[in-house]
Amino acid sequence: MRIKRTLAALVLVFSAMLVPSIARAGVFISINIAPPPLPIYTQPVCPGDGYIWTPGYWAWDGDIGDYYWVPGTWIVAPQPGYLWTPGYWGYEGGGYGWHGGYWGLHIGFYGGVNYGYGYGGRGYEGGYWNSGHFFYNRAITNVNVTNVHNVYVHNTTIINNTTINRVSYNGGNGVQARPAAGELAAQREQHLQATHEQQQHFQVARQNPGQFSRANNGNPPAAALARPANNVQNFHQNAIAAHNAPTVEQARANAQRLNINPQAHPANQNLGNQNRANVQNGNARPQQQVNQQQQQHQINEQQQQRQVNQQQQQHQLNQERQQQQVNQQHQQQQMNEQRQQQAPREQQQQQQRPAQEHPQEHPQGGGEHPRR
Repeated sequence: MRIKRTLAALVLVFSAMLVPSIARAGVFISINIAPPPLPIYTQPVCPGDGYIWTPGYWAWDGDIGDYYWVPGTWIVAPQPGYLWTPGYWGYEGGGYGWHGGYWGLHIGFYGGVNYGYGYGGRGYEGGYWNSGHFFYNRAITNVNVTNVHNVYVHNTTIINNTTINRVSYNGGNGVQARPAAGELAAQREQHLQATHEQQQHFQVARQNPGQFSRANNGNPPAAALARPANNVQNFHQNAIAAHNAPTVEQARANAQRLNINPQAHPANQNLGNQNRANVQNGNARPQQQVNQQQQQHQINEQQQQRQVNQQQQQHQLNQERQQQQVNQQHQQQQMNEQRQQQAPREQQQQQQRPAQEHPQEHPQGGGEHPRR
């Protein structure tokens, strides 16, 4: 029993060594300005079965030189069983880089950012897939049981509206989270990029001047939508505003006063990678510097992967050595037990030998005793 406990403890120690310092992937933009804090908003009701909540986030527009809010919304999963890993901003090398989100069978690392409503920084607590159907956790997600019947209740410590920690980026002065082993494994799995609805939703959000942080002071008038937006005209229809957000008219007036006119510039980004920002007002980093950062990022990834491979090989060797020791100790224990079982037999045999080797002797003189 002691041997098994010792082996289990060693396995846990070496498993912890397999986690590298940080996982960085999909960085396509680097700027000097930190994204604003996450706004506080209420989640809209889920439209129906098969919809997955995708949290809102701040996106960067290099032409305007400002962040704008892409509302959280319910999206139909591209395939049964797939979950959404949100994108996140990460501070690295003196700039803030965007790590694009993706669909996959497991939730990967999203910077430890608490987006709320199931995305508390690790994994997703809003529901799970089972036999091709998504089951919603009513303790976290806003579900109408009349429209959605696959529900359950599981209370967690997830903060739904990000009132406690509203930091929107990893590293620097932001969230100090590092990827767990399961998140690294999910990152290496096969992924699907953002759906067409998500891409369209992203572009429509950019075309609304009131969504830019300078126009709404970090509280967008459209913080969440029940369904993804498909045109500018109905963007604010049934939209849920952030707490303390200005009205749509006030935000548009602020944008006009600040000369924020995104429709005058063609869209230069997409949800998956957010292409490199233009150099403007000293906010975006020069193209050459962005390329250098990307090359350094690739080198770091390769070094980290080599380190992980070496640690995995060492871990496997250690496991084999430990197993050999366990086997040897088990064999020694069996031999000891066999010796202990043989000892009473040998002792009994030794006790029986004198009687066999030395039979009772007749008196001297031989012959029979005389009769009286």
